[in-house]
Amino acid sequence: MAAAVQTYGERETVDRAAALLGGANAGEDFLLSVGGTHAQGILDGAPALYWPELWGARALLYVWHDSAGIAIKAGLTNQAWRVREMCARVVFTRELPYADMLLPMLEDEVPRVRAAAARALGKIGDFEHAASIKKLLKDSEIEVRRPAGEALQSIKDRFGRPIE
Repeated sequence: MAAAVQTYGERETVDRAAALLGGANAGEDFLLSVGGTHAQGILDGAPALYWPELWGARALLYVWHDSAGIAIKAGLTNQAWRVREMCARVVFTRELPYADMLLPMLEDEVPRVRAAAARALGKIGDFEHAASIKKLLKDSEIEVRRPAGEALQSIKDRFGRPIE
């Protein structure tokens, strides 16, 4: 990401990453800078699937401007689960105010999406969100139960109140 920032500047890197996340063409060089050798396969004709969108979201973990928040918000409902998961991770990292968008993700069919949503809600959610997160303590997947427990502890610590 440092190379992209050096080439394009921080704001332009953010704008291009947000454009990728939104499904736009941000340029071949930029695609290569965020997608590496896998991006070359796409440029050579392999199906793009969701990879450029995912790479755009992932870039926003490392470089940020508030203008990218709209792209992250939209990405939370992307049809590709990896994009939804990554956008939830960005919400967590950037502490974006999208708790209401994360709530339905707690019931996502993909465990990694449920886990990422729980983590993010633990950091940015309101006390009232604890009840929804608490349901995940009985999830069939340990990779969901563990972050749900951590999220509940985070909410308890932030609000200084026990969770019933």
